[in-house]
Amino acid sequence: MTHRPLRKSQLIAFDNAVAGHDGVLSDPSGELIVKPCKQPEIEFYQSTRAHPDFAYYTPTFLGTLSLGQDSVEAASSLASQVKTHSSTLSVPKAAIVSTTPTTSGSPNAALLSTPPQAWTPSGGQRITTDSAIVLENVSAGLRKPNTLDVKLGARLWADDAPPQKRQKLDDQSDKTTSRALGLRIAGMKTWLGPNSSGQSGVGLDGYKAFGKEYGRAFNIDTVKKGFEDFFFIEGAGVTRKLGRKVIRRFLDDLRGLQGVLEKEESRMYSASVLFVYEGDGAGLEEDFEKEKELLQADAALNGTAAEESDADVDSEEACQLPKIQAVKMIDFAHAAWTPEQGPDENVLFGIRNLITILDELTK
Repeated sequence: MTHRPLRKSQLIAFDNAVAGHDGVLSDPSGELIVKPCKQPEIEFYQSTRAHPDFAYYTPTFLGTLSLGQDSVEAASSLASQVKTHSSTLSVPKAAIVSTTPTTSGSPNAALLSTPPQAWTPSGGQRITTDSAIVLENVSAGLRKPNTLDVKLGARLWADDAPPQKRQKLDDQSDKTTSRALGLRIAGMKTWLGPNSSGQSGVGLDGYKAFGKEYGRAFNIDTVKKGFEDFFFIEGAGVTRKLGRKVIRRFLDDLRGLQGVLEKEESRMYSASVLFVYEGDGAGLEEDFEKEKELLQADAALNGTAAEESDADVDSEEACQLPKIQAVKMIDFAHAAWTPEQGPDENVLFGIRNLITILDELTK
């Protein structure tokens, strides 16, 4: 991995965010995301190093930085870093404010039990902080990334939430699909094709953004339509047949994530699952074909090598497969590991229903 100095003035607004607070930044290459956040989320990301199976389903965490500093060192060329559960990352020291939690004891300490404080709704505005985490941009490397944020859980507030916040979030849950399904479409952004510019709500780049109100309008009977709008985009060449191929891959990812969460003991309130896939239908078809050819060639090569050696070969690394899709959990402002309290059934409720919905779309 190479490093280069990165000044605060070089950071640019990240234009592919689909939900959450304002203020997310990117480096000029688009490979890094700089997300302003507060200490509990920083500590949770740091703690995932002790949970590698779960960390595999989160964006690669590269460290923290202070947005008040004039210059930091940022990592570039991330594409080759996320290969396996045990990937080792080289994090430039100058970019790191801290790599150990500031609370005493383990990374679990007091993340969900802080005494309630006065609360004022943020309205989705940028949080007040100079601290930020540096993450991989999951959509980097895709021609036309389509992005979907699905908020998980029927309960959306952590134990430290004041009564006013609990009531507000309970009302949101009751009025949306969160209560009934444990999930809600929080936002999405899709490429509608080369001839879509000028259509209602479509930008000059052919993208249409769907905000929070879009997802809140669905109920248990109509929410399937929201996922259809994300996965089946005829104008961009993503036919139902092609979209179903992508969905099947997402289902494999979600079942893997489900298995990990069923073994972990945690609580992650208002966390989300982020879906990203190649939205250029022609490019997507090309990538599927290229992947097939590479895997066939690699299988033949490994078959020959197996006669000469028992060494295990990582096919994905050997082939450098094209990037097609990714699923990552994000938004850990109210997350903690909770030993002896069992799995997070609140989050798992949403993931299981998400699997059910997507599985229906493949039929």
